[in-house]
Amino acid sequence: MNAFPGQVPQIDAASVPSDALLLDVREDDEWAAGHAEGALHIPMSDFVGRQGELTERLGEGERVYVVCRVGGRSAQVAAYLAQQGIDAVNVDGGMLAWESAGRPLVGDADPAFVR
Repeated sequence: MNAFPGQVPQIDAASVPSDALLLDVREDDEWAAGHAEGALHIPMSDFVGRQGELTERLGEGERVYVVCRVGGRSAQVAAYLAQQGIDAVNVDGGMLAWESAGRPLVGDADPAFVR
């Protein structure tokens, strides 16, 4: 995946709409430790092969908000999506910022904490 993260729109975690399509590109262990309820999980390492899962869920003209742990991987995926003509925004600060902003998390253990 060859992308240019500096050219991708960013949004802070607190400003992501509650009904947004959130794409979490963290690995399985990170996801299990805590994630946003309703998020679509496709690890960056599997993304190109599984991109169809996103396009099936994405409404026409709908924006996708891409998140990882701190924002690096998600910026790369958002840039890749933008190159494919998809309206993608990187969640600045990732799930660490999401948790710091008090946004809800779910996970395999209660309470969920981002690791």
